[in-house]
Amino acid sequence: MNVPTTIDAGAWLSKYLEGANGDTDLARSMLGAFAEAIMSAQASMQCNAAYGERTTERENSRNGYRTRPWDTRVGTIELSVPKLRRGVYSPEVLLSPRRRAEQALVAVICQAYVEGVSTRRVDDLVKAMGIEGMSKSEVSRLAKELDVVVTQFKERPLDRGPYRYLWIDALTQRVREGGRVVNVAAVIATAVNNEGTREIIGFDIATTEDSAAWTEFLRSLVARGLSGVELVISDAHGGIKAAIAQVLSGASWQRCRTHFMANLATKCTKASWPMIATLVRSIFDQPDRDSTWAKLAEVTSRLTQAGFCDQATYLLDAADDILAFAAFPFEHWKKIRSNNPQERLNKEIRRRTDVVGIFPNRQAVIRLVGALLGEQNDEWAVSRRYVTIESLSQPAIIELSLEDPRPAIKATLVKEVAIDLTAA
Repeated sequence: MNVPTTIDAGAWLSKYLEGANGDTDLARSMLGAFAEAIMSAQASMQCNAAYGERTTERENSRNGYRTRPWDTRVGTIELSVPKLRRGVYSPEVLLSPRRRAEQALVAVICQAYVEGVSTRRVDDLVKAMGIEGMSKSEVSRLAKELDVVVTQFKERPLDRGPYRYLWIDALTQRVREGGRVVNVAAVIATAVNNEGTREIIGFDIATTEDSAAWTEFLRSLVARGLSGVELVISDAHGGIKAAIAQVLSGASWQRCRTHFMANLATKCTKASWPMIATLVRSIFDQPDRDSTWAKLAEVTSRLTQAGFCDQATYLLDAADDILAFAAFPFEHWKKIRSNNPQERLNKEIRRRTDVVGIFPNRQAVIRLVGALLGEQNDEWAVSRRYVTIESLSQPAIIELSLEDPRPAIKATLVKEVAIDLTAA
């Protein structure tokens, strides 16, 4: 049945234009009136008669209106939805749950979530856009739009190997579980792919940073295609080292310089630390492997002569771990001898997650951290190469050209300690 329209389009438009008088809500009023006209026509078709029309063909009749908010790009519009005496009229096209918040609004909320805006503050953001506001649960529901993208990024195949260098680390996050707040670890893996660019190859949430959790994480990376790893850079956590030895048995391990320096600082007084730190950092600035080990001998000798025997012993004991980078091409030294790339990434993640404070569940951590990592991975994909492709083909150095200086240094240390004991 064709229901005749009662709208004079020209008069209708003139009414709103003449009555606008600079009203900023003109677009909202016009859109609301247009939507109500569509709903009225649809209700008339469902009744098989126009509003107020008397006909034997009528199958139903109107029974007033119900108000319903409609969120749009121009703000929240209060619509008057027709009610029927029998049955229900529901304007699916306008007010279905998926369309009620338009895709543009969903994109804004998701981006705000990624940028570190808490769900409590998103409500203010939505109001600033001209919308009446959203509950925290509604914001969280819309944020789940990120889940599909994050899952695809998290589970993608690792087909850009071999991944010669691998960084792994963990960040502690607070989550509500079982009515209490617990700490979980967000484990992250970054690598250099066969094109010489950095790539975030994996992340997950672990209850504790033990050997079993790290082993499971590394095995999941191998299952997705991780291969060709020659050097793994991480802190000296026992669980990480055990997992590397079990899953990546052919790879060397480089102790993160940042973590090592922090550990060494705890063994020094505040007054002596600047001098000791300057000496130790000079070890990492040498042009080749032999010079690096020779500098280690010089630094430990100077520390011993200055009376810092404990610090010198600690440095010697960690020498193989902190100088593992020296076996690889010199061009890569600045890139792999520290954990700075991973530390900068961790700092950015902390900046965003600290705004949230306590996550409602583990999935919320995966959603936010995964979105941040995916965003960073896209930036790395189009940035300058981390190392050149040609240098990736250069082999590692197997043996030192000079004699290992540590036995002689340790003998000197024992002698110094013995002299100090005799003097005491």
